[in-house]
Parts: sequence; C-alpha cells; structure tokens
Amino acid sequence: MSWLLRDDEVLASLEVAEGRAARRRGLLGRSEFDGALLFEHTRSVHSIGMRFPIDVAFCDRHLLVVKTMRVEPHRITLPVLRAHHVLEAEAGSFARWGLCVGDRLEVRGEHPDGPT
Repeated sequence: MSWLLRDDEVLASLEVAEGRAARRRGLLGRSEFDGALLFEHTRSVHSIGMRFPIDVAFCDRHLLVVKTMRVEPHRITLPVLRAHHVLEAEAGSFARWGLCVGDRLEVRGEHPDGPT
C-alpha cells in the first residue's frame, strides 16, 4: 500500500492506477472511496458513469498541485497543460485534508510512522 503525504503529514492511503485496465477503471463502479487515486502522465479526467462527485487535483511532474476542482458525475475536464499527474478523491476530501494549489505532495510505499 502507498500513502499520500504533504510535508511528512499522511493525508490518505493511495492507489496508483498502473496499467491500462486500472487507468480505464479508475473509480468507476465504486459507490464510495476512502483514500486517493493517482493517475500518472494524465492531464484530464472524466466522471462518466461515476456514482459520486470527486475532488480532482492536477499536479506537475514534481507533484506540485497546480489546480483543484470538484467534478460532478458524468462530466469531462478540460486538459490542464501544466499537469503531469491527476489525483482523485471522494468530494470533500481535499477540504478535510486542507489540500490546495501550491501544495507539494509525496508518495511513499510504506507508512512514514512504520509498517502498517
């Protein structure tokens, strides 16, 4: 399991959408989601077929958040040219985490406080 951090603070558990099947599936078919999902090499996303609204953060290649937005189901975002990664979470998550433009995120493969 991976973890999403900001300034050594754990924000959420993290899934990385690796491979075509995982990228296509994303959060589709889920009725809720606890944690975050990271898409690498991505500049836009869609929520077609999703059951709930999502928070979306567009990040540059260094995981600096360049834009955030809430995306309702059945929508498509415009590409964000500065983006290299996209982070998705259930709507309201970013507010709970205090995530905003300018934050630098980090992905760790183990919990920073030790093994889980």
